[in-house]
Parts: sequence; C-alpha cells; structure tokens
Amino acid sequence: MNPTELIKILNVAEKLKCNTRHCYTSSGRHESVAEHCWRTALMAMLLEKEFPQADMNKVIKMILIHDLGEAFTGDIPCFEKSSNDEKKESRVLDDWVQTFPEPERTQWLELYAEMNALETQEAKIYKALDKMEAVIQHDESDLSTWLPLEYELQFKYGTENVQFSEYMKNLKAEIDKITQNKIGSA
Repeated sequence: MNPTELIKILNVAEKLKCNTRHCYTSSGRHESVAEHCWRTALMAMLLEKEFPQADMNKVIKMILIHDLGEAFTGDIPCFEKSSNDEKKESRVLDDWVQTFPEPERTQWLELYAEMNALETQEAKIYKALDKMEAVIQHDESDLSTWLPLEYELQFKYGTENVQFSEYMKNLKAEIDKITQNKIGSA
C-alpha cells in the first residue's frame, strides 16, 4: 500500500481515539472506541492457548476493525442503537472500504462478511470477546456511572455469544460474579 493510501486510512481510524463510548474507565473518564478495541485484541492474544484450532491472528484483525464504522457514526450504546443506526453504520463503512486499494479492500470485505455471518470459530471468538470486554470495563467503572437498566443488562449482555465455548461460558460466569460483588457491595 502506498504511503498516501495508508495515511488516508489511518486518518479515519484516528477518529476511534476521539470517539468515546458510553462506558467509563476506572479513572472516571469516558472510554474511547480505540481503547475498547485495543483491550479486546489483547484479550484475544492472551487466549491463544485456549483456542488452539483458531486463527487468533485473524481474530485480532477482526477485533481491530470491528468498530471502524463508529469513526463515521460515533458510538451508540446497544440499548439505544436501532436497526436504522446499524444499517447506516454498515453502509458508510462499506462505502469507505470500497475506496481501499487491492488487496486490502477484498481482505477487509471478506473479514466483515465472516464477522457478520458469525459461523466460524474466529468470528464467534471475536464477538464474544467484544461483548466480554465491554462487561469487564463496565465492572471497572464506578457504579455511579451506571444507568438503572444496566444492572440487569450487565448480566445478560453477551450471554448468547459465549455459548459456543466452555471457556467463554466460564469467563462470563466469572465476570458475573464480579458484577454481583460490585452491586452487592454498594
């Protein structure tokens, strides 16, 4: 990829450093979309031995690009995001990726198609980690930042995405214990 094309892509990706998510960090500031993606990728790297048949490099790639649509739309919390919001984000992301040079355009379009289908082990791992990182981050934030609906959502969010793996189910159970202790100690 020539340097001009690389810089154009990075200029858009930089917006994920600026765009914040609904969740707060443990220090009390809004988390950026980029921070969420980084830590989710770190989770995948740390779990490589738990999924020896999976291509964790592909999982990390999926994680790194999964929220790039939010460079255009910003983050919309799951409990506010409509199907129209999802369609818009998908459309602007696809329009952007269509401007990429080859072979990157094809590689990214194939990754997004695999991620959306959620049929491969890699796609399932990416999606489960995306959800689990958000729940972990929420547990790390102060309870004063939680909305009333999040007390229940914290236990439900991502539950369906971990069902493919005993390890992921155990991870969710451990996170739920932390959530219960956090709520119980308040």
